[in-house]
Amino acid sequence: MSNAVPNYASTEAAGTETEARNPDTTAVVLMARRLPTAKAGGAYKNFRAHELAATVIEHLVADSGIIPAEIDDVIVGNATGGGGNVARLAALTAGLPDQVPGLTVDRQCGSGLEAIILAARLVQAGAGDLYLAGGVESISTAPARAHKAADGSLEFFDRAQFAPLETGDPDAGVAAENVARHYGITRERQDDYARASHTKAVNAQRNGAFTKELVPLAGLTADQGPRPKLSHSLMARFPAAFVPGGSVTAGNSCPFSDGAAMAVVTSLTRARAMAKSLGGDAGTVLAFRASAVAGNDPNLLGVGAAHAMELLLTRSGMQIGQVRNSLIEFNEAFASQVLAVADILDLDPTRFNHDGGALALGHPYGASGAVLVTRLLAQVQRQTSEGGMRGADGRDAFAMISVAGGIGLAAHFQSVTLLP
Repeated sequence: MSNAVPNYASTEAAGTETEARNPDTTAVVLMARRLPTAKAGGAYKNFRAHELAATVIEHLVADSGIIPAEIDDVIVGNATGGGGNVARLAALTAGLPDQVPGLTVDRQCGSGLEAIILAARLVQAGAGDLYLAGGVESISTAPARAHKAADGSLEFFDRAQFAPLETGDPDAGVAAENVARHYGITRERQDDYARASHTKAVNAQRNGAFTKELVPLAGLTADQGPRPKLSHSLMARFPAAFVPGGSVTAGNSCPFSDGAAMAVVTSLTRARAMAKSLGGDAGTVLAFRASAVAGNDPNLLGVGAAHAMELLLTRSGMQIGQVRNSLIEFNEAFASQVLAVADILDLDPTRFNHDGGALALGHPYGASGAVLVTRLLAQVQRQTSEGGMRGADGRDAFAMISVAGGIGLAAHFQSVTLLP
């Protein structure tokens, strides 16, 4: 099989002619690492967001062997931090040279995925060929936020406003109830899906599926969320969490979490050169093919990913059947929203998140989209290891996430084997 990267027609992907002229415009995710996700107020309660990100950056640089001074930029997504430039602060804290800049992205829950997409597009545009991109969230240390009133007094708020009040700007849990009612997602389906996510995650932990991607911190070596004894009867005991008499509970919702995930995004040419020294650790990479972002009714914010995926397919000339047979990582903020998106797209939700999702692993807002990509890369690399060096070549992989305010983000990657 040739080392050439297959192409799909896409208004957002590198075109065949451009790629033939200059293979450096093919962007790939070479390597990705993440912290074990911790419960908010838990293991990382004394770490600020930039410190969490810096820890992953340090390990990623060491594991990849890249020369820090050659990094074109550090792009980090973050949702609840104190402003400023978390990416720049994290880069300097990680010991990167002064000349390496930093850019912080805020698309709320989609921030980490947006950061990786942005880095890939910069490679496609020829702006550079070596980026660190991902996301971070420290709910534990997020600053108290307030608006300054005319008289100078402070009016504190729990979260930012995402839509005009007259349009509707529900909290995420209320929106999850809206989605459940609007799309007819029953409590039983939500509970069953949540239990399955925990079961997948527990089995994955036992089988060491997360080991290579994790960077231990503060004594934490595994994700804290997965629960091995989450029975049907226990799930049924959880009361409605957001709306009286509702179907969304603590059991079928994600936990509040702290975490960080970062990736090396580079050109295909550079990745092939680096693979010679990295060996099996970079035998397979994810080539970025396309992405799409779409808006929808903020009152149904959890289904934005479905609209983004529909747009991505339209632009790329792909059919939903191609997605059905692919690796799919979809952020599980609430089971109701996962099931609604699956129903809208006519996908089997049991195919989402092979090793469990955010319902079990946790949802560190700004990091979650980058966690999706980290998980996809780990899976194609594992398939390569198990199936021989060509075992996962050409495998389609999709990351999807719904975002506060009624936004969805979807990205298409494809596995590429670097080594002969």
